[in-house]
Amino acid sequence: MGTGDPVIFLHAAICDRRMWRAQMEVTGATHQAIAYDRRGFGETRGEAEAHSAIMDLLSVMDALAGNRPATLVACSQGGRIALDTALQHPLRVRGLVLISPTVPGAPEAAYPPAVQARMAALKEAEASGDLERINAMKAHLFLDGPLQREGRVGGAARQLFLDMHGAALRAAPAGASRDDIDTFRRLDEVAVPTRVLWGSFDFPHIQARSRLVSTRIRGAVGHELPGTAHLPTLDQPDAVSRLLTSFI
Repeated sequence: MGTGDPVIFLHAAICDRRMWRAQMEVTGATHQAIAYDRRGFGETRGEAEAHSAIMDLLSVMDALAGNRPATLVACSQGGRIALDTALQHPLRVRGLVLISPTVPGAPEAAYPPAVQARMAALKEAEASGDLERINAMKAHLFLDGPLQREGRVGGAARQLFLDMHGAALRAAPAGASRDDIDTFRRLDEVAVPTRVLWGSFDFPHIQARSRLVSTRIRGAVGHELPGTAHLPTLDQPDAVSRLLTSFI
């Protein structure tokens, strides 16, 4: 959408490009807003072959943004791709907005007892292959928040999550990743303006990790979003859009 400096949106591994609908519309008013489905998500088919998510991103940039550096807006696993691209190809990245980013090499997750019980139940559902139950449980954990009541977020936002994650659960595996970077150890090498966001209802270890990222990247600004979990673009789209607009 739109024209101007490119802003590229990288979705979480439990969603697809549709998680960015509201932000695409706002950003496209002043910039070239680009969102794509990664391998095996949404409308993109994944083959069972080794691949690089970084190179996939660069291919999208080459096709749509040319030689212009892009601002990367990324959530969860998309944050890993954005950070790794900024480390490996710094001239291609203008800035980073990271929402609850996944960071290889970060401290392992430590779950409080209540969350541990829910994760154990999820593991049982995954072992049974019950995709509908897995989908509902992931909605509780990541959309509502692991310590919040199930169904806290309803309506169109919940249905969109169930559609996106349901499609990801049914998709064929896309193969192994070739990207292997000690991202956490190298955060101080990131040299572009960065904003890190996280929700106060997210997993405690993800909140802690996001705070660490905001302190280890030089000049980064951290911001907690109250009353939302891992996917604030779905249940607080206006708040995320305001922060994004002020950044870019």
